[in-house]
Amino acid sequence: MNKMTDIGSVPTPTRSPSEFLAYETECRSALKPLLTGLLDMAVSAGWNRRTAASALMYLAAQQVSAASETSMIG
Repeated sequence: MNKMTDIGSVPTPTRSPSEFLAYETECRSALKPLLTGLLDMAVSAGWNRRTAASALMYLAAQQVSAASETSMIG
């Protein structure tokens, strides 16, 4: 198993979460190059880009689901 190399850092938001659309757009812009780097790494390792992207969508959905369950408990 290859150790993940540094693909960058996530910049701090400049928008308030209360500015939902601007905040979300800024987050997408911040994460896009990191996601591209991660997908490039997956392709370099031999994974199909579409499969890797689909797997990331699945994992992201799991994170949202887990966060929703945690907020209902707490």
